[in-house]
Amino acid sequence: MGTGTGTVESPETPATPEAPATPATPATLYGPVSLAFGVIALIAAFFLGLFALLAGSLAITFGVLGLISGFNRPQCLAGLVLGAAGVLYPLSFLFAFTGGF
Repeated sequence: MGTGTGTVESPETPATPEAPATPATPATLYGPVSLAFGVIALIAAFFLGLFALLAGSLAITFGVLGLISGFNRPQCLAGLVLGAAGVLYPLSFLFAFTGGF
């Protein structure tokens, strides 16, 4: 009697909300935090050597933790590289001009 396509929606099946793409864990922040500390370390390496060592070591730490956790791997890798450069640049000048610690 009807001219429909013959599909009937079942009222018993409730609509399920979609799960988020990434879980809301602190591990998802390792990448952005590592990248931010890496950029700060690289900039501070030219002006404030001690602060660059601190920020660079934090960038390396968060970068390694992020690579282990598996979230935001490109950001973690970039933060790791920038943090290493931010640590090695002041240390190279320290060793070159003072002969070590």
